[in-house]
Amino acid sequence: MVFSSITFLFAFLPLTILLYFIVGKALRNILLLSASLFFYAWGEGIYVLLMLGSIAINYGIGFYLGRVKERRYRKRAVAFGIILNLLLLGIFKYTNWFVDIIAGILPSLESTDLLVDPIHLPIGISFFTFQALSYIIDVYRNDTKAQNNPFHLGLYIASFPQLIAGPIVRYNQVAQQIVERQHSFTLFASGVERFVFGLAKKVLIANQMGLMADLIFVQDYTQLSPGIAWLGIVCYTLQIYFDFSGYSDMAIGLGRMFGFQFTENFNYPYIARSMQDFWKRWHISLSTWFRDYLYIPLGGNRDGDKKTYRNLFIVFLLCGLWHGASWNFVTWGLIHGTFLALERKTLKHFLNGLTPVLRHCYTMFIVINAWVFFRIEDMSDAFDYMGAMYFLNDSADSFNLQISNNLNSLFFFSLVLGLLFCLPLVQYFKESTATLLHGRSYSSLIGETAKTCILVSLLYLCVSFLAVNSYNPFIYFRF
Repeated sequence: MVFSSITFLFAFLPLTILLYFIVGKALRNILLLSASLFFYAWGEGIYVLLMLGSIAINYGIGFYLGRVKERRYRKRAVAFGIILNLLLLGIFKYTNWFVDIIAGILPSLESTDLLVDPIHLPIGISFFTFQALSYIIDVYRNDTKAQNNPFHLGLYIASFPQLIAGPIVRYNQVAQQIVERQHSFTLFASGVERFVFGLAKKVLIANQMGLMADLIFVQDYTQLSPGIAWLGIVCYTLQIYFDFSGYSDMAIGLGRMFGFQFTENFNYPYIARSMQDFWKRWHISLSTWFRDYLYIPLGGNRDGDKKTYRNLFIVFLLCGLWHGASWNFVTWGLIHGTFLALERKTLKHFLNGLTPVLRHCYTMFIVINAWVFFRIEDMSDAFDYMGAMYFLNDSADSFNLQISNNLNSLFFFSLVLGLLFCLPLVQYFKESTATLLHGRSYSSLIGETAKTCILVSLLYLCVSFLAVNSYNPFIYFRF
């Protein structure tokens, strides 16, 4: 079940909200936990037991850490917890890849000799595993208190708004909210607003860009013209941003409906003027997780340039692997790690000498080219696609009927929307409107009326698109 589905919008969500505000305060967390487990079981079936196992294991480790004071026992317990969580992630996410690597190294073996059936990758396992890790590590560091109530910890790990694709929430950010949170019409309304805008980003922009990207990425890359190749990767660049940021917006909005305040996960990353700036804006909850639980413990930038570069490469190697068990994700991560390292010294003065527009062009050039490796799993195909982009292929077919038929007014409208809303236009519009209407008695009424009309129109358009189109992929389900 995805947020942008008719089942979720008109059955699961309204029923959950209704029951949430009907039951007493004491039962609200139990209801949310039950709804979250049902939500997960809807798509993953028996693998909900994996989720329950993760909750039980991390509850037990946290409970132990909360009561044992001797350092050596605490270190053993947290190490045991980290190993168990990573083992859980490794078995389900990386086993098949490791088998393929072994089969490639040993030509006499084939992956089918080692593993008959591919291991299923449970949805959202990377997200809820990282949340569980942050919990036991923070308890070990005494940054937060251990949770004695297993249902409360279960809600933290399994909460359906951010279960599937984040943002990755730290336990100490929501610990108090789980126990005691405030509800108000204003907070609920802001949640609805955020959810609808996120839904619109997903349905009206990401889906339309994804449809064109998918058409182009199934072509023979050696026959693509440079124009079509660039169109494909630009569409994918917009798709992955509006798909993921739209989901994060919906998650934040859902959290507000139930009284939670989740942290922001995106801050207009495509206006960044360096790769460092990009990672301060893109998938903020993941980048800060790696910073706090890996980069800084490795030494960060405290021990000279060489160790700083080493730490950056380790972090982005693992960041790539976190996204998927494939060499293309490793390549994507190392591209980002390389330029982050270069910007610390080698490129620093060069970038400082450029105008803001040129710094932005440099950043987007790296980001867009790196997305090729993120999108295409086979490395040979990825290089063929790059060849098409840079006129390196022997032949190029500039016309494709299926692609041409989809270059219609709806596509161009969505493309323009996507390009425009990579910019902070909504924030600018709100500030401009507030300034224009400041001090006028009817300003609040005009503002709320306009907002309501926009939200109703967007929701109507989204539902209409979902009702007539079966194309509704979600990229980050695979992570």
